Amino acid sequence: MRLSSLLLILLSVSMSAGAQLCLKLGVKQVQAGALGSVVVGYMTSPFVVGGLALYGLGAFVWLFVLSRIELSAAYPFVGLGFIMTMLIGAFALGENVTATRIAGTLLIAAGCLCVARSVA
Repeated sequence: MRLSSLLLILLSVSMSAGAQLCLKLGVKQVQAGALGSVVVGYMTSPFVVGGLALYGLGAFVWLFVLSRIELSAAYPFVGLGFIMTMLIGAFALGENVTATRIAGTLLIAAGCLCVARSVA
């Protein structure tokens, strides 16, 4: 796999993980209430709008990835999003990360490594 393809994959996955952080921050700011007020709160939250925009931009980057490498080689790298999101949750949001969650995330990382080595 070319370095440029790997960098595009990492960019796309990073954008998706960043979008998750933005969405979480956005929904935390919206007060619970009637469905209509919650929906309006989500639609007007800069974090929610920014998170959705990051997803959209990440999707366009993903299109470039798919134009360069096989889907079966690219898609397992989406698993890196689990790792990035867990780290963001732990460090940026102070979420509790258990040993079981870490073990599962490491298994995902091992799978990504196996796929990367198989297409080298």
